[in-house]
Amino acid sequence: MVLPGGPDSSVNLAISSTDLRQLADHDAAPRTFRGRAGPLAALDTGGHAARGTALLVAGFTGSKEDFAPVLAPLTAAGFRVVAIDQRGQYESPGPDDPAAYAVAELAADVLAVADVLRKESDEPPHLVGHSFGGLVTRAAVLADPGAVTSLTLLGSGPSRLTGRRAELLDHLAPLLAAGGVELVQEAMDQLAMTDPRAQAVPPPTREFLSRRFLRNSAAGLRGMADAMLGEPDRVAELAGTGVPVLVAHGEADDAWLPHVQADMAARLGARHEVIDRSIHSPAVDNPPRTAEVLLDFWTSVTGGTRP
Repeated sequence: MVLPGGPDSSVNLAISSTDLRQLADHDAAPRTFRGRAGPLAALDTGGHAARGTALLVAGFTGSKEDFAPVLAPLTAAGFRVVAIDQRGQYESPGPDDPAAYAVAELAADVLAVADVLRKESDEPPHLVGHSFGGLVTRAAVLADPGAVTSLTLLGSGPSRLTGRRAELLDHLAPLLAAGGVELVQEAMDQLAMTDPRAQAVPPPTREFLSRRFLRNSAAGLRGMADAMLGEPDRVAELAGTGVPVLVAHGEADDAWLPHVQADMAARLGARHEVIDRSIHSPAVDNPPRTAEVLLDFWTSVTGGTRP
């Protein structure tokens, strides 16, 4: 989820204040996949995937660009990487019905893209879900465990969101009703003015983030927020699939707190990695370490070879 959440100001991010973050250079090409409710915009590094394919799914109000800083290093290590917007996000249009953004509906989109990638590479992809994208990718794995080689839950949790970020979401519906996405953006801008980290984001990135948010579907914001606040605990179900799972998060994650994610990893019997010098978006906050963690996990799953 990409919302202000009062990050721990004592944590020094691995990136500099001038890092362009979601605007990081990469060689991925724009691509469109067919989702269950319409086209899904993607970035695809393409090429020969000597070591496998990975599918990266963005969180609430996010987009494929949230993975931009790790695309180049993952590709250089021999992986084909595809990052997608979910329906209703940024460059992926979505239905006007909030019910179309339930976790199961979004998971069906992920499985549709994963099926295309499996056919193109003759192997199921490694799946990565950031924040709310983790709840969606978990649902995809539960619906079809054989569709993926592994699952990484990046800054995600075992069940519904609670805490300060959940309180922010409670204010979303009345703001949307009163003034649409534009009023929500205005409120977020005002909140960001109280956050030194938000103020330190380079102007080109701030402009991108604002433009991206305004392209969110209002129905999608309502539907995804409801889904995130109502998600049940499905950890035992996921453990029962036998799919290899990595739980990774920033050292100061302020959405699902670190101890909550650590407990989830223990219940899953999953690998657990804490990414230092990062908060809720490790792929943006500390790209080198995030890429290293992903590559090490994928290699451990496949034994250093293609699945």
